[in-house]
Amino acid sequence: MTKAKRAVLWVAAVIAVAVLAAGMFQRPIGLWLFERAVERAAGRDTLKDLPDGLHVGLCGTGSPLPSRERAASCTVVIAGKAMFVVDAGEGAARNIAQMGLPNGRIQAMFLTHFHSDHIDGMGPMMLLRWTASGNISPLPVYGPPGIERVIGGFNAAYALDNGYRTAHHGQTITPPAAAGATAMPFAIPAAPTVVYDAGGLRVTAFPVDHRPVQPSVGYRFDYKGRSVVVSGDTAPSKTLEAASKGADLLIHEALNPAMVETLAANLDKAGRKQTAQIMRDILDYHASPVQAADSARVAGVKMLVLSHVVPSMPSAYLNAAFLDGAEDRFDGPIIVGEDGQYFSLSAGSKLIERGSWF
Repeated sequence: MTKAKRAVLWVAAVIAVAVLAAGMFQRPIGLWLFERAVERAAGRDTLKDLPDGLHVGLCGTGSPLPSRERAASCTVVIAGKAMFVVDAGEGAARNIAQMGLPNGRIQAMFLTHFHSDHIDGMGPMMLLRWTASGNISPLPVYGPPGIERVIGGFNAAYALDNGYRTAHHGQTITPPAAAGATAMPFAIPAAPTVVYDAGGLRVTAFPVDHRPVQPSVGYRFDYKGRSVVVSGDTAPSKTLEAASKGADLLIHEALNPAMVETLAANLDKAGRKQTAQIMRDILDYHASPVQAADSARVAGVKMLVLSHVVPSMPSAYLNAAFLDGAEDRFDGPIIVGEDGQYFSLSAGSKLIERGSWF
């Protein structure tokens, strides 16, 4: 037998032993890896190490269009250590947990309007807040008129499930009085109106133009000299520009009309006429990236972050096409938001730090 053949046989024998060993030890290795992952996940608390200030997390940057990369509309705003959520689209509660933010610590929620993709993740969020917290009262949910019907519907839909969980886990873990949510309605604001003021945080609601969807509002959060505005869904809006004056950060929805028209044309070709028409219908009550940049410039904000991205961008390589020249209309940074991103506005600073909590 030649040296070359002996070498080949030796390598094959080593590989065979390695494969056999891998099979023998796969279970204990897998168990060890699982235990380490659980240990890290259970002990993770993003809130713990945040400096005092305002912090924003994108828990959902998508829309009703299905996307593997994006949950539906959701923005987390943290003032000091107090955590709030604006809108709760499908997948939002899952993302909040994966960002290391305990759903049980949500202090209140603010709804901008009642489109399904802004509320259809409320069920899991209400459940996780209740079962993982020790809270003794339901989740307060602020919103314009109609909020009572929305919250009443969710409470009714989850009433049987709530009863099952209390029967199984007991009233200490799942107290019935803390299940679900409580509607906190405010009148349709004709102008910016303070709807929450506690712990140094002031939340101001203002009307936006999402007709025929009415009421529709955006929110401004002010805390210790730092400020964040969340637009909700809106066409270009003078009221939003006025409410955003001098804000540090503007989270603005964005739809690229040319891309949506391309999507509609291809749906037509595929014989999906109804969905194609829906794509054309949505063009008139959303803002384009260029229009969002114009509003950011008029308001004099420091940074613009685009969320509720339509259509969903599966890769950052497509962001330049999505922006379509918006960067020429606004001197500050423009970020095409992605799920898991965060923006930190420390008190006493003018900086905006950013990264990902995924």
